Amino acid sequence: MVRLRTMKTYHRAMDLEMKHLRLVAAIARAGSVTRAGDLLNLSQSALSHQLRDIEDRLATPLFHRVGKRMVLTSAGDALLRAATQVLDIVGRTEDEIRRAGKSDGGLLRITTQCYTCYHWLPGLLKEYRLKHPRVDVHVDADATSRPVKSLLDGRIDLAIMSDRVRDRRLAERPLFDDELVLILSPSHRLAGRAVVEPTELVDETVIIYPPKEESTFLQRVLAPAGVIPKSIQQVQLSEAMVELVKAWLGVAAMARWSIEPHLRAGTLRTARLTKKGYQRRWSAVMLRDTANTAFAKDFVDLIVRRSPVRVAPPAPATVSSLSGTGETPRRARA
Repeated sequence: MVRLRTMKTYHRAMDLEMKHLRLVAAIARAGSVTRAGDLLNLSQSALSHQLRDIEDRLATPLFHRVGKRMVLTSAGDALLRAATQVLDIVGRTEDEIRRAGKSDGGLLRITTQCYTCYHWLPGLLKEYRLKHPRVDVHVDADATSRPVKSLLDGRIDLAIMSDRVRDRRLAERPLFDDELVLILSPSHRLAGRAVVEPTELVDETVIIYPPKEESTFLQRVLAPAGVIPKSIQQVQLSEAMVELVKAWLGVAAMARWSIEPHLRAGTLRTARLTKKGYQRRWSAVMLRDTANTAFAKDFVDLIVRRSPVRVAPPAPATVSSLSGTGETPRRARA
């Protein structure tokens, strides 16, 4: 026998089962056990037995017997309100699961480690919707900082990541490569340089998008060189970061493709971060079962075709070659 259990607060088995919720709802709707039996395709004796069983478990009557009519008690009314909500939620969930099981429908929940990716995703999603009108795509920005945990917890289905995964339950497919570059005002003292070393940024105001502990610029470029900039300013809007840099109020690190219009207009300059530069490879990371669905494959293929930069070498979705469980190192973003 399967019983309802709450997932967070309680750990004991509940006395209520789905059949009891359906029973109460049917009797309240029909007004009698006999007519409720017709609705549920069960005999009157079977329903009467189930009703006595649940009333005994709860130690309270759920219906008044008024002649041939069944009238809800206050306890029965409270149970009916809860049953209506639960049955509706379970019904809609079943419908979603059935749609997800079809090749042409379902729900695709995505996130990306790179905030600037949200600028080109809308156009891509519009094109995807034309091919898969029955697939609902939800973008979860809250999962940006913990994509692997969100995947394993079932909160999202696909993450666009530049970290390599360390869990064999996940599959990844390369999408595209890009480079994180230093962006500067044309008037900045370093604006004419092709390469800037981290030690040259000690006296600068560094503008970042995410919190300090998640910043690629701080944690992956400056910190290994022992550099602590004069000032750090967090600005959670890419356009505002660009405007502050253009106004000579600081420097920042962004993907070159994300600022191409400003480079063509001559309002920004870039420099490589160290001689080797800071290269990133973006991949689509999914649970293995998700990676095998047609609508997820099509979404990944579309990213590869419409990526903002050159694509990575083609490769099928594969299980991560690295062992281990749990979250990858917290992603540092620019």
